[in-house]
Order: sequence, then C-alpha cells, then structure tokens
Amino acid sequence: MRPSAPLALLFAMSLLTSAAHAQHVAFGDVERGTASKDFVPALTGGDRQGEWKLVDDATADRGKALAQVDADPTDYRFPLAIYMPTVQSDIEATIHFRPISGKVDQAAGVAVRLVNRNNYYVARANALENNVRFYRVIAGRREQIATANVPVDSGKWHTLGLRAEGPRFTVSLDGKALHTSIDTTFPAPGKIALWTKADSLIHFDWLDIKPVK
Repeated sequence: MRPSAPLALLFAMSLLTSAAHAQHVAFGDVERGTASKDFVPALTGGDRQGEWKLVDDATADRGKALAQVDADPTDYRFPLAIYMPTVQSDIEATIHFRPISGKVDQAAGVAVRLVNRNNYYVARANALENNVRFYRVIAGRREQIATANVPVDSGKWHTLGLRAEGPRFTVSLDGKALHTSIDTTFPAPGKIALWTKADSLIHFDWLDIKPVK
C-alpha cells in the first residue's frame, strides 16, 4: 500500500476491540479538527487522490457524515478511505450512504479483503446508472463479476452490504440480496474501505463489520 498521511476526518466510533467481533463505526458526534489514524486515504486509478472530510448532514444519524469532497471528474479514479485494522476474511461489511451529486458518477462502494489500493473486492451502487455491481480489482484493473439493475435514489439513504464467506460473495441493497458470486482471487484476511468514483459526492453515515463465522 502506498504510504499516506493519516486521514483528517471527524467521527465517533463504537466498536469492540477485537477484529473477530462485530464493529460499528459511526461518523459523527466528534469535535471538528480531530484526526484519525484508523482511516487512511488512497487511490485506485489516476489523477487526484481525493479529500475526505466530515460534513454537516441533518438527515444523518448524528447530524454529520463522511464524504470525499474533491469533485475531480476523471472517469477511472476511485478514491478510497481504508480502515486500517485488518479483519478476518469471512465478514459482512455494510455501509449507510446517501448519493448527493456527481455528473460523471454517483457511486458509493464498500471494499473487502483489501490487500492494497490496487487489489481488493468491491460492491458499489450507482444512482446515475441505477445498478449495483460487484467487482474484483487486480493490479488496479477493475473486472466486473456480477450486476443487478435496481433503483438507487439520489438524495436518499441506502444500505449496501457485501458478505464474504470463503469463495462466496453476496451483495445486498437496503437489506435485499441482489446477487451471489464465486471467486477465489483474494482468499486471505485484509482491510475494509469506503470507495467512490470520479466526481461522486457521497455521504457515508456509518460502517458495520460483522464476522460470518
């Protein structure tokens, strides 16, 4: 993983200390100016890495949300906020997100089994395309594994879940499973990350991590 300075963001965290237990990371209820060592910015693709900040959002659980605010429209640009603790390989990661704006894309994603910024699995929902897709990213190259056409309303809160259990991956939107795939590219434990694309402005409210076994 490319070295990077700690991500300056403000958030409240309620979690158990062991990565083998459920964790809930909420982005709110913390004074502005606090820096976190738990999330680090990174980039898959080209151009600017991006800037992650805590922003006001009256509709979020605690009135604030995390967002990547650099609206660089480069199409093959995927800013990441990597949660630095390594978690077990069999987990279910769920994000609560709200698409705000973006002319190229309005895409929010959650990555699992992340080896580094160029190698991971990611589930992503796109409010401009109204679909939810599952990808593997190998050496920075994104490869689609599964897709489903489903409404993803801009301006509304959604949950996006990615369950990894051995070689089986299930992607869900708002609690409904959309597709299950088999892939063996990345079997080992890794990190989890928030993910966006191009000029997407997405508000992230919280991240849940639950062990499958």
